[in-house]
Amino acid sequence: MESTSPDAQATDGATLNPAPVGVRIKISGLWATMLFVFAYVDLFSLYRPDFRASLEAGKVFKFDVGQGFLLGTTTYILIPSLMIFATLVLGPRLNRVLNISLSLLYALTIVGSAIGEWSYFVAGSAVETAALAAVVYYAWTWPRDDSLQT
Repeated sequence: MESTSPDAQATDGATLNPAPVGVRIKISGLWATMLFVFAYVDLFSLYRPDFRASLEAGKVFKFDVGQGFLLGTTTYILIPSLMIFATLVLGPRLNRVLNISLSLLYALTIVGSAIGEWSYFVAGSAVETAALAAVVYYAWTWPRDDSLQT
């Protein structure tokens, strides 16, 4: 009889199918995770009196809040948002290159923005960076189909 791990046992004793998750779904899920944490960390900033005061004065960090800032911020968020879908539909080679390069770029900007921030922001940024590191790992180790080699 085949041995199964305890987490593979259903409450009725039947063995649960582990249903392997493909690399595209893993990477897509990681982009979504990063964006959820990103959004919540930014929303939590609204609880800070210093941030609200700065926002009321028309500034975020050292940037003036205007059309250019809002367009740039929207573009910054659109790229990982679109990567959730792009990861599911683009070819493996382009997928791999985009996921690795964009993850590294976003990780740098996230780490940079966390310098000198409050602990909740740093914690959220650490989770975002870990999710992006996992994207790089899964994209880098994308499974090869040796049957297609000639």
